[in-house]
Amino acid sequence: MNKNKLNLARNKVDKLDQKIFNLIKKRTQIVQYMLGLKKSRKEIVDRKRNNEIFRKIKNKSIKNGIDPKITKRIWQSMIWSYVDFQRRNFKKK
Repeated sequence: MNKNKLNLARNKVDKLDQKIFNLIKKRTQIVQYMLGLKKSRKEIVDRKRNNEIFRKIKNKSIKNGIDPKITKRIWQSMIWSYVDFQRRNFKKK
């Protein structure tokens, strides 16, 4: 194993992780805004939209040569994390 090359690759991953972190911050701000628009807890989960997202992600993954199981798991985790976030932060109007 070439430790120098491994460290260089890890540094690249660290830089990508920082970009992902910044995107998560922006996404969270948008989700907070959307939560303010919702009038009931029932509006938090939109199964039809979630299924549409998963279908699009699968198609994009296949088109771009990415294992669709990886992207589906990432998106599922992200979506359900934000569902949990919205449920914890929902305020009755």
